[in-house]
Amino acid sequence: MMKEHIKIFTGTSILVNRLAYLLDQINIPSIIKDDRESGRLAGFGTFGDSSELHIFNTDLEQATNVIENFQKEIKK
Repeated sequence: MMKEHIKIFTGTSILVNRLAYLLDQINIPSIIKDDRESGRLAGFGTFGDSSELHIFNTDLEQATNVIENFQKEIKK
């Protein structure tokens, strides 16, 4: 199976960075795609929550519990 990245979460950069930290604690690497920051650096902007968190599809099963607990935490 090829390792491909899948999007697991979209939200503010604060929330995306927090989830990335939690995944890093269990040795799951992630990539943050921040359209707002990329647009700012290029000289144009975007609207809304435009940060995304991606992980390898092979890590999804291991990450599911952390993702679900995080989503419960932020809904409180």
